[in-house]
Amino acid sequence: MTYLQKALNEQLICSSRKMTINEKQDELIEEFEFLTDWVDKYEHIIAEAKELPEMDPDLKDDKYLIKGCQSKVWLFPEVKDDKLYFTADSDAIISKGLVSLIVRVLSGYSPEEIKNSDLYFIDRIGLKEHLSPTRSNGLVSMVKQIKLYAIALDSVKNVRQ
Repeated sequence: MTYLQKALNEQLICSSRKMTINEKQDELIEEFEFLTDWVDKYEHIIAEAKELPEMDPDLKDDKYLIKGCQSKVWLFPEVKDDKLYFTADSDAIISKGLVSLIVRVLSGYSPEEIKNSDLYFIDRIGLKEHLSPTRSNGLVSMVKQIKLYAIALDSVKNVRQ
């Protein structure tokens, strides 16, 4: 099952009101608040990586690789009903967990919502201060790529109108 299928199923199963990006961030912050040390937090990030739906091997193409990540991280965008959904994977478990967190927060929203989002959860759960500089740069690159996809889709939409 792709992330798009999973996200759409969750929308049908869950209440009729979809969580906002900020509500998803707050949910993540709450999850991490219960974890007292960084060993537990890293274990949670690894668990998130394991929950990420499997990516079709055909999508593990260089054109979907995130530039600026030390490990290989793929991010594939899909558009459904003017919303962006992301499928992601990595060859490193921590990077896979990090991209999983970002996909969890930003997938399933309009380009406008994604472009205007302020990803405060990254600072609030302490990711920037507890990641190595290369992982921190990779995290910034992941967010930047998702926002670039949103800008591109929004531009195409505006040209059509």
